[in-house]
Amino acid sequence: MAGEIFAAIDVGSYELGMKIFEISPKKGVKQIDHIRHHIDLGSETYATGRISYSHVSELTRVLIEFRKIMETYGVTHYQAYGTSAIRETNDIYIVLDQLEQRTNIHIDVLSNSEQRFLDYKSVAIKGGEFQKILEKPTAIVDIGGGSIQISLFEKDTLVTTQNLRLGVLRLHSQLDTLHASKVKYPELVEELVSSQLSVYSKMYLKDHKVSNIIILDDYIEPIVSKISNKDYGKGYVESGEYLQYLKRLNSSSKFDIAKGLGIPDDNVPLVFTSALLIKCILKATGADLMWTPGVTLCDGIAFEYAEKKKIIKITHDFEQDILACARNISKRYMGSKSRSETLQLLSMKIFDSTKKLHGLGKREKLLLQISAILHDCGKYISMVNLGDCSYNIIMSTEIIGLSHKERKMVANIVRFNHEPFEYYGENAERYSGIDKKSYLTISKLSAILRVANGLDRTHKQKFKNIKMSLKESELQITIDSMEDITIEKGLFTNRADFFEEVFGIRPVIRQKRGF
Repeated sequence: MAGEIFAAIDVGSYELGMKIFEISPKKGVKQIDHIRHHIDLGSETYATGRISYSHVSELTRVLIEFRKIMETYGVTHYQAYGTSAIRETNDIYIVLDQLEQRTNIHIDVLSNSEQRFLDYKSVAIKGGEFQKILEKPTAIVDIGGGSIQISLFEKDTLVTTQNLRLGVLRLHSQLDTLHASKVKYPELVEELVSSQLSVYSKMYLKDHKVSNIIILDDYIEPIVSKISNKDYGKGYVESGEYLQYLKRLNSSSKFDIAKGLGIPDDNVPLVFTSALLIKCILKATGADLMWTPGVTLCDGIAFEYAEKKKIIKITHDFEQDILACARNISKRYMGSKSRSETLQLLSMKIFDSTKKLHGLGKREKLLLQISAILHDCGKYISMVNLGDCSYNIIMSTEIIGLSHKERKMVANIVRFNHEPFEYYGENAERYSGIDKKSYLTISKLSAILRVANGLDRTHKQKFKNIKMSLKESELQITIDSMEDITIEKGLFTNRADFFEEVFGIRPVIRQKRGF
């Protein structure tokens, strides 16, 4: 199979970047070119919520140049994403429409969790090197212009991920307003970030020892390339060595830093701010070794495209990371593990047994499983308003790898497991941003989860050897149980009614052995 020429475009907070890749089963994802253009969108949008006309004009000019370069390379497919600077723009749809009309390049906007998941996937391109570093407890620290994401891994499994508003551009803008001299930067940066990192450490690091951190950052690479540890390889730096080098930078002039690192004078403040932020993170985590793989969001975009097209094979199970994130949210809010496992088992059986009826795929099945895991998280706040509290917890908690819309879908599915279903025409506020296709998916998955919940109404996992089959107008659920299931059968009617309304067939319980 001949390779495809693919372009990945990142409309970032501080830079507009495009990478051209050749993607093939034989060569994998191979970078051909990398074009970058400095444009500080972040400082403007974080402060005003708008992108100025001059910046829109500049974006237009550069994107037209990108289009010409794509044509020169014979690009067959492209994907362009905007991140936090675009995401935090008040007139986002107007700006995106202007850009598309002028450049013929469509830009999708990533939610924070989608962006971080793609950044994480970009590291996975490193293959064996990535898997090797995850053999020890590791934190992936993804540093953006507006915020940072810290994701903890133990035994190659995602333990927790949290977003903190400590982005380099945001910090630099705050320092700018203070008119501080460079010598004061270390002290001021530590003051600005210490409170958030302290809370993060107390809540998420108390039971975890972090050995390594993987830094995803556009600014720190010049420093790391100077002090990489030869024993470990390119991009690896021991914490002590990094901190020593940072001391030397602090006593150097802006001109000397720019010359020594081979960067423009204008980049020095951002590089230095990023370096100080990483120092604080090293201090908070206690990590011994730091690795900067030198990848960008564009690498993650290309990896995802190659993965979806099944051009490359992946060794790491990213779906399990999403599920691990959901399980840790459930654990944080005292969710019942055994109850969750039962609901997952039942939900998956019903989903698989009714494929001909619902027409949903692998992604929707994942959303159902996440909903089953988080089905009772709201009880941490209220046993009475369980559905409402569950919805609010899910909408307030990032699930890495899910879009904002998918998270809202999960939140509604969980809510309707406990509350009456709201129909699309009822102008329900919580359907904001949900299209009709997604609404139908919510209704189908809600119906499935409700029936699964009804089969274990007493939370005692009474049923064994459950079999399901479609027969004429019924979904026959045959169970093997020696226990009294009077409650389950008696309270099953309402849940069966809604399932019948959605799918046009009625679920019925048939007991093989009873009293």
